[in-house]
Amino acid sequence: MNSLTRTIATAALSGMLLLNVAAAQAEDNRKQFSLAWSIYVGFMPWAYIDESGIMDKWAEKYDIEVDLVKVNDYIEAINLYTAGEFDGATMTNMDMLTIPSASGVDTTALITGDFSNGNDAVVLKGRDNMEDIKGMDVYLLELSVSHYTLARALEMAGLSERDINVVNTSDADIATAFTTDAVQAATLWNPQLQTAMQQPDAIKVFDSTQIPGEILDIMGVNSETLEKYPELGKAVTGAWFEAMSIIHGDGEEAIAARTYMGEESGTDLEGIELQLAATHMFRTPNEKLEFLSAGRLRETMDFVTRFSYKHGLLGAGAQSPDAIGIELPDGSVLGNKDFVKMRFNHEFLELAAEGKL
Repeated sequence: MNSLTRTIATAALSGMLLLNVAAAQAEDNRKQFSLAWSIYVGFMPWAYIDESGIMDKWAEKYDIEVDLVKVNDYIEAINLYTAGEFDGATMTNMDMLTIPSASGVDTTALITGDFSNGNDAVVLKGRDNMEDIKGMDVYLLELSVSHYTLARALEMAGLSERDINVVNTSDADIATAFTTDAVQAATLWNPQLQTAMQQPDAIKVFDSTQIPGEILDIMGVNSETLEKYPELGKAVTGAWFEAMSIIHGDGEEAIAARTYMGEESGTDLEGIELQLAATHMFRTPNEKLEFLSAGRLRETMDFVTRFSYKHGLLGAGAQSPDAIGIELPDGSVLGNKDFVKMRFNHEFLELAAEGKL
């Protein structure tokens, strides 16, 4: 290599190194983050947090920007997060386990906002007992939380999925399908559940009040991102609990907040309040800390992992329900300690409880 060639090569290498250093510095100084949310009663506070400016206020406190982005399709939002298009997304605990975590994306439940307390139900026409479902076609979105609800209902009634026939139906079509004579049994969630219950012979034979705390609504965030940028966790947690203090009030501001949430979800104030009545939202950090103990989460996620494994949702290589490690708030791990990809970390929640955000 002659001297001119060596000089050019050295300059090119130096340029590449400078670009790499600049890229690393830009990453270290990252200021902007994006979180996806989709329409469901437990996720509607994110719409209000965005519209009201609460998120902007808390983000400014920590010198960052947080974009809350509505994605119309629930599963698409989770898939986009899993693909790295967002830093976090709204999801249930089961979907957090079976989509990002099962795909190897280490995800933390930054905000566990609520649990379904009647929003998910098994509905029969003209029959008032869960045991009556034996031998029936049950319409639901297969491998969804509705499917999990049905499985738990069957288990508690001494039945199994072998005793019924699942008919896969999209969440967009299920409420309409239930109005037809062909459909006599369905498992569905709000707001489709509200529509189904308008049928004169519709009877709820099981709902999520019978499995409290098992269907959790979460803002899951990339664990590596949270570790590297704790200011994101602080800002989002602060914004969430400020919104909770407003939404659950009785004054004009609270009514305006709930009205906005209802309209954004395709209903009205009365409709969203009916859905909120079937949702146990954690209004304060201390309430959530008390309820979401490591013991309760271990029991809940044990049910979820067994269902997910049985239905092949933990990945092709999963050899048992323990294929994925789930870190609990006390630091213990349920499942595979060498493949921890789902975390319930109360670090930011405890800061909120102590008034340190």
